[in-house]
Amino acid sequence: MATLSYAVSDSMTMLRRSLKHAQRYPSMTISLIAMPLVMLLLFNYVFGGALGNGIGGMPTGSGEYIDYIAPGLILMTATSGSLATAISVCVDKTEGIVNRFRTMAISRGSFLTGHVLGTVIQTMGSIALITGTALLMGFRPNATPVEWLAAAGLLALLTLSLSWLSAAMGLMAKTPETASNLPMPFTLLPFLGSAIVPPESMPAGLRWFAEYQPFTPVIETLRGLLMGTEIGNSGLIALAWCLGLTVIGYLWARKTFTRDVTR
Repeated sequence: MATLSYAVSDSMTMLRRSLKHAQRYPSMTISLIAMPLVMLLLFNYVFGGALGNGIGGMPTGSGEYIDYIAPGLILMTATSGSLATAISVCVDKTEGIVNRFRTMAISRGSFLTGHVLGTVIQTMGSIALITGTALLMGFRPNATPVEWLAAAGLLALLTLSLSWLSAAMGLMAKTPETASNLPMPFTLLPFLGSAIVPPESMPAGLRWFAEYQPFTPVIETLRGLLMGTEIGNSGLIALAWCLGLTVIGYLWARKTFTRDVTR
């Protein structure tokens, strides 16, 4: 019990360190918010008329397409936030602070836990900002308070899973530049899912990939919670993907960190 208490206390110390870094050097957070914000503006105001009218069953007009794309681009904020974990972990590793932590009487897992939890908190704040922007642009969800909480919980779980995967990538990377590139597929995959257009509108091969990749059931679940569309089994599949990726990312990061310690 004492060991667990020390681990929690050390993790909270590392979390405060991560949040102070983000406060003192906000450029990373701003850049990660900028991409989904630009995408939201671009796809709604530039491509929204053509894409919105081309989606079967959607009412015509400039105000409805944002109801379709907003859940997908809100999810993109979670995928963009994972880049921060990979970069911050790699920076700490290459600058030698990790070696200093190893000589101190602290829980070894607290270093990674602090980074991951810090990313989750920052990313959820970014998601709130993007959601607020979408509401100002005409996004009109009809979710109940319980459905909003469920959507926030799903996004937090997705952010947690991607942050653990990105932490492992940051430990694997040799330079921060490499660390910033490794999680890029997380940002691109929503475009190959149902974030922008329905998979039914895609060619057969791409449609199959879009339907079975991990982000599509998460997007469909968010869309169902916020807009009242049919969720079906997407909710269970989304939870399974998020939990599975969290376990894989945690075990991968822990193994990589332990291996580096014992070298």
